[in-house]
Amino acid sequence: MSPAKSRGGHSPDMAPEGLQPERTALAWSRTSFAVLGNGALLMAREMHGAQVAGQIVAVCLAAAVALLIYLVGARRQRLLRRRPRPVNIAARREVQIVGWSIAALIVATTLTLPF
Repeated sequence: MSPAKSRGGHSPDMAPEGLQPERTALAWSRTSFAVLGNGALLMAREMHGAQVAGQIVAVCLAAAVALLIYLVGARRQRLLRRRPRPVNIAARREVQIVGWSIAALIVATTLTLPF
Protein backbone atom coordinates (compact mmCIF):
# COMPACT_ATOMS: atom_id res chain seq x y z
CA MET A 1 0.00 0.00 0.00
CA SER A 2 1.18 3.51 -0.67
CA PRO A 3 1.48 6.09 2.12
CA ALA A 4 -1.40 8.50 2.66
CA LYS A 5 -1.34 11.51 0.39
CA SER A 6 -2.45 15.05 1.15
CA ARG A 7 -4.37 17.18 -1.37
CA GLY A 8 -1.13 18.35 -2.96
CA GLY A 9 -0.02 14.77 -3.65
CA HIS A 10 2.60 14.79 -0.88
CA SER A 11 2.72 12.49 2.10
CA PRO A 12 1.73 14.34 5.33
CA ASP A 13 5.31 14.24 6.68
CA MET A 14 6.78 15.64 3.47
CA ALA A 15 4.10 18.25 2.70
CA PRO A 16 5.36 21.70 1.70
CA GLU A 17 5.71 24.09 4.61
CA GLY A 18 3.24 26.65 3.29
CA LEU A 19 2.52 29.89 5.08
CA GLN A 20 1.25 28.55 8.40
CA PRO A 21 4.45 29.35 10.36
CA GLU A 22 4.50 32.89 8.95
CA ARG A 23 0.80 33.48 9.69
CA THR A 24 1.32 32.17 13.22
CA ALA A 25 4.31 34.43 13.79
CA LEU A 26 2.43 37.46 12.47
CA ALA A 27 -0.62 36.76 14.64
CA TRP A 28 1.45 36.42 17.82
CA SER A 29 3.50 39.51 16.90
CA ARG A 30 0.36 41.60 16.34
CA THR A 31 -1.03 40.50 19.69
CA SER A 32 2.26 41.29 21.40
CA PHE A 33 2.40 44.78 19.86
CA ALA A 34 -1.22 45.45 20.84
CA VAL A 35 -0.48 44.62 24.48
CA LEU A 36 2.71 46.67 24.34
CA GLY A 37 0.66 49.56 22.92
CA ASN A 38 -1.64 49.29 25.93
CA GLY A 39 1.36 49.68 28.23
CA ALA A 40 2.65 52.63 26.21
CA LEU A 41 -0.73 54.38 26.43
CA LEU A 42 -0.80 53.82 30.18
CA MET A 43 2.68 55.36 30.45
CA ALA A 44 1.70 58.33 28.28
CA ARG A 45 -1.16 59.21 30.58
CA GLU A 46 -0.55 61.87 33.14
CA MET A 47 0.44 60.08 36.35
CA HIS A 48 -0.69 61.84 39.47
CA GLY A 49 -2.19 61.20 42.88
CA ALA A 50 -2.75 57.84 44.47
CA GLN A 51 -3.13 56.11 41.10
CA VAL A 52 0.62 56.33 40.25
CA ALA A 53 1.52 53.02 41.89
CA GLY A 54 -1.37 51.26 40.17
CA GLN A 55 -0.41 52.71 36.81
CA ILE A 56 3.20 51.60 37.22
CA VAL A 57 2.02 48.09 38.09
CA ALA A 58 -0.26 48.05 35.02
CA VAL A 59 2.56 49.25 32.74
CA CYS A 60 4.93 46.58 34.10
CA LEU A 61 2.20 43.95 33.72
CA ALA A 62 1.63 45.04 30.10
CA ALA A 63 5.34 44.74 29.36
CA ALA A 64 5.48 41.29 30.98
CA VAL A 65 2.41 40.07 29.08
CA ALA A 66 3.81 41.42 25.79
CA LEU A 67 7.08 39.56 26.43
CA LEU A 68 5.17 36.39 27.30
CA ILE A 69 3.16 36.60 24.08
CA TYR A 70 6.30 37.20 22.03
CA LEU A 71 8.05 34.19 23.58
CA VAL A 72 5.03 31.93 23.05
CA GLY A 73 4.83 33.08 19.43
CA ALA A 74 8.52 32.37 18.84
CA ARG A 75 8.12 28.92 20.37
CA ARG A 76 5.06 28.20 18.21
CA GLN A 77 6.90 29.29 15.07
CA ARG A 78 9.83 26.98 15.85
CA LEU A 79 7.41 24.13 16.48
CA LEU A 80 5.59 24.64 13.18
CA ARG A 81 8.87 24.75 11.24
CA ARG A 82 10.02 21.42 12.66
CA ARG A 83 10.10 18.52 10.18
CA PRO A 84 8.56 16.07 10.58
CA ARG A 85 5.91 17.91 12.53
CA PRO A 86 5.17 16.64 16.02
CA VAL A 87 1.88 14.78 16.36
CA ASN A 88 0.48 17.10 19.04
CA ILE A 89 0.99 20.75 18.08
CA ALA A 90 -2.06 22.25 19.77
CA ALA A 91 -1.32 25.36 21.83
CA ARG A 92 -4.12 24.95 24.36
CA ARG A 93 -2.04 25.59 27.46
CA GLU A 94 -0.20 28.56 25.95
CA VAL A 95 -3.42 30.13 24.74
CA GLN A 96 -5.00 29.72 28.18
CA ILE A 97 -1.99 31.31 29.89
CA VAL A 98 -2.01 34.23 27.46
CA GLY A 99 -5.77 34.61 27.82
CA TRP A 100 -5.62 34.76 31.61
CA SER A 101 -2.67 37.18 31.43
CA ILE A 102 -4.61 39.51 29.15
CA ALA A 103 -7.64 39.26 31.45
CA ALA A 104 -5.41 40.28 34.39
CA LEU A 105 -4.07 43.18 32.33
CA ILE A 106 -7.63 44.31 31.53
CA VAL A 107 -8.50 44.29 35.23
CA ALA A 108 -5.31 46.19 36.14
CA THR A 109 -5.94 48.76 33.38
CA THR A 110 -9.54 49.25 34.44
CA LEU A 111 -8.58 49.74 38.08
CA THR A 112 -6.02 52.41 37.21
CA LEU A 113 -8.40 54.49 35.12
CA PRO A 114 -9.91 57.44 37.01
CA PHE A 115 -13.66 57.34 37.52
